[in-house]
Amino acid sequence: MHPHLFTPLPLRPFTLKNRLVMGSMHTGLEERHDWPALTRFYARRAQGGAALIITGGISANAEGAVFQGAAELTEENLPHHQNLTAAVHQAGSRIVLQILHAGRYAFSPACVAPSALKSPISPFAPTELTEETIAKQIADIAATAARAIRAGYDGIELMGSEGYLINQFLAPKTNRRTDRWGLDRRLFAREVTSATRAAIGDALLIFRISLIDLVEGGQTWEDTAALARELSPLVDIFNSGIGWHEARVPTIGQMVPRAAFAPLTARLRALTDTPVIAVNRIPDPQTAEAILASGQADLIGLARPLLADPDWPNKALKGQRITPCIACNQACLDHTFEGKAATCLTNPAAGREAEFAPLPATPRRIAVVGAGAAGIACALTAARRGHLVTLFEALGQIGGQMRLAAKIPGKEEFLTLLAFYEAELSHPNITLKLNTKATEAELSGFDETVIATGVRPRKSALPGPDYAQALNGAALGPRVAIIGAGGIGFDVAAFLLGHEDFAKEWGLGDPATTPGGLTAPEPKAPAREIWLLQRSKGKPGRGLGKTTGWIHRAHLAAHGVRMLGGVEYLHFDAQGLHILRDGLPEIIPATDLVICAGQEPVAELMGQRIGGARDAAGIDAKRAIEEGTRLGLQL
Repeated sequence: MHPHLFTPLPLRPFTLKNRLVMGSMHTGLEERHDWPALTRFYARRAQGGAALIITGGISANAEGAVFQGAAELTEENLPHHQNLTAAVHQAGSRIVLQILHAGRYAFSPACVAPSALKSPISPFAPTELTEETIAKQIADIAATAARAIRAGYDGIELMGSEGYLINQFLAPKTNRRTDRWGLDRRLFAREVTSATRAAIGDALLIFRISLIDLVEGGQTWEDTAALARELSPLVDIFNSGIGWHEARVPTIGQMVPRAAFAPLTARLRALTDTPVIAVNRIPDPQTAEAILASGQADLIGLARPLLADPDWPNKALKGQRITPCIACNQACLDHTFEGKAATCLTNPAAGREAEFAPLPATPRRIAVVGAGAAGIACALTAARRGHLVTLFEALGQIGGQMRLAAKIPGKEEFLTLLAFYEAELSHPNITLKLNTKATEAELSGFDETVIATGVRPRKSALPGPDYAQALNGAALGPRVAIIGAGGIGFDVAAFLLGHEDFAKEWGLGDPATTPGGLTAPEPKAPAREIWLLQRSKGKPGRGLGKTTGWIHRAHLAAHGVRMLGGVEYLHFDAQGLHILRDGLPEIIPATDLVICAGQEPVAELMGQRIGGARDAAGIDAKRAIEEGTRLGLQL
């Protein structure tokens, strides 16, 4: 099964056992100096069958750190790295250290850059590098690379994309120099790569090359091709880099089509004999196999999918079900930007392998009421430990709020998760009872009862369907005012706008014809006129994740959705919705209202409550699945 994925790949220093590479992810465990947890994390992915692991980015010096105190490889922590690499090797995989110099992206007053141009994503203005300080950056990167080999790493990945320092030297947008480092913008990349190769000898060297910058003033494809030709004699693998962090085009979110950027990797592969890695939104073996079979790449990069299921490679080989990554970013990238350790919505054990290690249970009869996210997670976890679980669901299908989420354009990956759950609930220790509303009398015969009955929309004095009714097809006119501008309000607005063509909406072009690969966005005409309203004066959708909130706001703004805060609702009549805004009367000429004014728990039965049934405030799939999993481990 999937023969291309499991064909070995000979490289200069060794042969990879398959074509699956764990891509670089920042876990947050590095800065916490939680070496046992970090070692378990990487060793677990090695046990799952990945041929090669690339660590999260490690700084070569203070000025290159993504933020103050970001992880470095030092003589003091060298023994911890040696333990980590030994654990990965014992599990049968290879591991390389990624060296990342943030340049002007660094959240630090020590940040440096080719030119003194401030980044829009850092509050600090960089200091322009001099000949002397450029030499220092190169020397520090090479020294870190040499130290990594002493620590047992099989090689190095140089982060040359995503808008970090090497990429900043390459792009006209950020390199305005008139000296040799500006007249030849590829010089810094060549010098860093040459110095690194000299420092590591014949060890594996990967260069992550930006295939499309997705910023104004970015590189052309000719620039990228020239760099690839110049670096090919020095490197063993090219990894694909897609977009800068400040780009206005989403590159890994749920709305990005699967394998959207594989054609760019194919273009790179056509001009070099160096193996290339395809990345971004390759969640399943079928997509991965198709990329290799069609000759678009030599290797597949799996980052978030190996958070969701560390056994992805082994399961793909055996044809087993894989816990899906749904590209939500809620527990991985959002956690990173919030200063939390990264984990996974669909796999809360990620990064917390010891904490979530299941212990065999003395079998008991467990009733779980409600087959939404929390109830399913609890039932599966308890059943896998040996308990006998009966899962009650009042409706005719599982999923609860996840069914509604899957209706939102760009969130269809929830259907993948639901299909996985439906298959997993065939576990021999689980009896699933659909169309069954459990009663207290029926539950009295169980050893333990878990209430996971979820939430219902909160009622409003204003007329109109609630969010569930709207998402289930309630008839609505051409002008809709949405009451409530939280995450659900944003989702309802996106649903009412309808589906889009990703490339046209975001202006995704071709770097061969447009520097940076941007074109003018061409969003389709909206299906209706929409207002998104909230009582508070703060930013609408303030609870949205840092890595996805900007996407949702940009999507709605591009379609003319008006977002208003500081609203007091008066009444609704034939003229529309009468409001006070900043104390002044106003009429919004809406034909219909949709109420997204919060949720309340459904918890009529007695038992241990989890998810929305315990606390409806801020409930989402991430919290529901984690609570269900934790209780399933405790029962």
